[in-house]
Amino acid sequence: MSDFTFNREEYLKRINFDGEVSVDFESLKSIHRAQHLSIPFENFDICLGRNIRIDPKSIFQKLVKHKRGGYCFELNGLLLMALKAFGFDARPLLGRVHLSREVTGRTHQTTLVTIDGKSWIVDLGFGAEAPLIPIPLIYNEPISFQKQTYRLIKDEVFAYILQNNPNGHWKNLYSFDLNPVFDIDIKLGNHYTSTHPDSFFTNARIAALPIENGMISLYHNKLKKVINGKEELITLKDDSSCLDVIRKEFGIELDAEYGDLKGLR
Repeated sequence: MSDFTFNREEYLKRINFDGEVSVDFESLKSIHRAQHLSIPFENFDICLGRNIRIDPKSIFQKLVKHKRGGYCFELNGLLLMALKAFGFDARPLLGRVHLSREVTGRTHQTTLVTIDGKSWIVDLGFGAEAPLIPIPLIYNEPISFQKQTYRLIKDEVFAYILQNNPNGHWKNLYSFDLNPVFDIDIKLGNHYTSTHPDSFFTNARIAALPIENGMISLYHNKLKKVINGKEELITLKDDSSCLDVIRKEFGIELDAEYGDLKGLR
């Protein structure tokens, strides 16, 4: 048995949330937005060759106490714990990423939240393309926020597919169904995603953090800033100054040398 107890006050402080929390859609939307703006998407521990531990205590220690970020199993794992702690009806779902033509395994964790008979997909773990607001569990109903537009479509094989519309054309992001997800399913997905040589996350340095007027993201050594609709692309130097950029742009203080970070690939 774990001795971990979720600390609601410490979590709210970490995400810079100072309001009251009720079990309603407005609180759900506010918590989702606050965590999204405060805790970055990132895979630096994978790049350092470290195990990604997704038990509740480890997630809370890393993302809240140590002020790090994480990827879907960590970010959405933390959100799921928080929502349950505040009394929401929430449970995990697993999805297949559709950004390439190949069918992938169920390696993306997201969250289903139900309030008064209505359900939403709440996702903080899809990098720069993660929805900034909860997505209603309704087919073919586009929802837009800050130049993002998403919808869910029905598929005979994959059930629900989440799409976005970045350039006027719908693009598949990931699919999911509503079947129960167990701890072992999440452990298997996390293990593959964080260790397998074919995993996207073991072959790239990745980070993303929404800001009030845009998005900051990192892929390999390319830092992209999209602010008020204007895009700036910066090539980072292959030296320790990269750690300063990670600290400044994403608020991440890595307890490692730069040579350790780039040594994985």
